[in-house]
Amino acid sequence: MNSSPEQVKSGVVALIGPPNVGKSTLLNSLLGQKISIVSPKPQTTRNRILGIVNGPDYQIVMLDTPGIHRARSPLNLEMVKIALGSLADVDAIIFMVDVTMPLPHTGNTPTSCLDGIDKPVLLLLNKMDLIDKEKLLPIISTYKELYPFHTILPLSAKASDGIDLVIQELCPLLPTGPRLYPEDIPTDATERFIVAEIIREKIFLQTGQEIPYSTAVTIESFKENTAKQLITIHATIYVEKDSQKGIIIGKHGSKLKQLGQAARKDIEILLDQHVLLKLWVKVQKDWTSDPRFLRELGF
Repeated sequence: MNSSPEQVKSGVVALIGPPNVGKSTLLNSLLGQKISIVSPKPQTTRNRILGIVNGPDYQIVMLDTPGIHRARSPLNLEMVKIALGSLADVDAIIFMVDVTMPLPHTGNTPTSCLDGIDKPVLLLLNKMDLIDKEKLLPIISTYKELYPFHTILPLSAKASDGIDLVIQELCPLLPTGPRLYPEDIPTDATERFIVAEIIREKIFLQTGQEIPYSTAVTIESFKENTAKQLITIHATIYVEKDSQKGIIIGKHGSKLKQLGQAARKDIEILLDQHVLLKLWVKVQKDWTSDPRFLRELGF
């Protein structure tokens, strides 16, 4: 006779907020490993990333989403659509803000995306390590006037300070039932997807101006040689202009080599194997405004 599945606090939580407030950093801290890419530049996250946070008596399926902002280009409009679409079928919502940024005012309320939402919303005040503590009460007071948050928690996602309280506050809001995913997987994202994201992260970290926002990465092949304990990965970096291609490649290929070396280190940690990474750069004119190409990229 089969025993029934273990019953735990198990549910789905959307992680939303403006760009660059630390959503991906929080997810990585909760997981204890890097799943979602991070850079100091806003709008680094483009797709919805699913992270599975497991504990002895809980499983929180966390949806890391692109930053919500005033979008104009087709790519950015799709990013915001992905973020807002994640609110439909969740058990709770985390709304995250950066306490170092100016406080919202009339006509500039980041919480407007929560209008009509009937799910409990936790407000996380991130980057508390970067401000004086006496500034906290005015920040809390301002956000309390904007929305009836279930709980308001100050924390530092980068320092993993306060993230235990996030788990404590979320668990009572989740239904009781079986785990939605096996305990030994941290994400439903494929290795190919994460590898492409790692390469894109290095472009964000090592290039400036419009270059990161004009690049996309696809994995062309992913071949494992068990005898040699080596994985060979071919990836293409797409840019919008010939001038951007030159910047990504660099003088005598120096920048592309630098990007590849940085990405390979993280990919080897992810896959726990030696990796041979081969990168190509191609121009896809104005791809961020091309609906057909955006569909090919999965938007």
